[in-house]
Amino acid sequence: MHSDHYAPPTTLLGLLQRGRGQGARIAAEDPASVAEFVHGCIRWDWRWDSQVDDRHLYLARLIRDLELPLGPVVEMATAQDEDTRDRATGVLELLVLAGSAEARAALPDFVPEEDEPPARRPVRRPDPYPERDSASLLALLRDPVAPEGAKTSALVALSLRPPEPALIQLVPGLGAADGTRPLPLLGKAVERLAGQAVPAAREWAAAEQAWLSGLGHEVLAAHGGESDIPALIAELERRWVDRSWCGPDDLARGLARFGPEAAGAVSLLRRFWLWTPHSYERADYLEALAAMGAAGTAEAYTESLWDCEARARLLAVEHAPDRPGVRDRLARLRDDPMEEPEVREAAGARLAGTTPGGPVGRPGG
Repeated sequence: MHSDHYAPPTTLLGLLQRGRGQGARIAAEDPASVAEFVHGCIRWDWRWDSQVDDRHLYLARLIRDLELPLGPVVEMATAQDEDTRDRATGVLELLVLAGSAEARAALPDFVPEEDEPPARRPVRRPDPYPERDSASLLALLRDPVAPEGAKTSALVALSLRPPEPALIQLVPGLGAADGTRPLPLLGKAVERLAGQAVPAAREWAAAEQAWLSGLGHEVLAAHGGESDIPALIAELERRWVDRSWCGPDDLARGLARFGPEAAGAVSLLRRFWLWTPHSYERADYLEALAAMGAAGTAEAYTESLWDCEARARLLAVEHAPDRPGVRDRLARLRDDPMEEPEVREAAGARLAGTTPGGPVGRPGG
């Protein structure tokens, strides 16, 4: 088993690898048959992006709710491989919060953090060229012999300053020397231009250089108009064909701005929601499908009450339809000491009827 190989999402293993809610629901039907899969998802890291894709809570819930053996996880917490130890320890720490005596015995020194630690303030980059005006920075970017490091510093400075429209014409020449990527911070500097960059972005989107085309589509997704919908859908389809799992969430958010006018993207967005191993992006596909009024969104929201990603669960808490089983799941999320505070709070508010989604009635009520 290798971290780059995923089973199809039509299989239980594929669902569990992706952290899909449907996997947790199917696993509950036959707990004895899934222990090997769940333990395997801890032993091997199936996350597409280990920095942002969540799995610990998803796996800890499976072990607790299905009463799966904890011994293999305890053994993994002492494995020689550091990554395996970290994954196992993360699951055990959550189970300690849930009151597991076996997990507590395995982690006698673990001290749970407060439910709501102080929020971290974002770190603002310092301007590397405080003594130079923007005109001189643009001149540096035009200089064909200026080092890439100096140009990158210039882009850092421009990304911290008011929008500079003169940057737009320089963008196609601001790729790295190997031609495979833009200079660092170019996207951030262009982002400050907002809609001013849209006309040029339409040309960038058609460029042969992948990085320039990608930047063009990012700008069109964020600021383009209805006339750009076909180009955005075509790019989404290209990424589906290429199995480009990182980045289509930008396109999904952009298309969601147009609501039903972008309904031509529904089939692709549904495929990304079903297949992506990059669980962090799944909430964006769900929001886009809902914005377009796609059929089946109610079922997707209901499944997402079991999703591995907190943002997907939060959307589900707010929008899952009033149907049998939803109220029980909301109560479990509200009362689960392992759950994220914002999800617990939202579930409690939904049950109390103090959110726009309104109260959830009891089955048959």
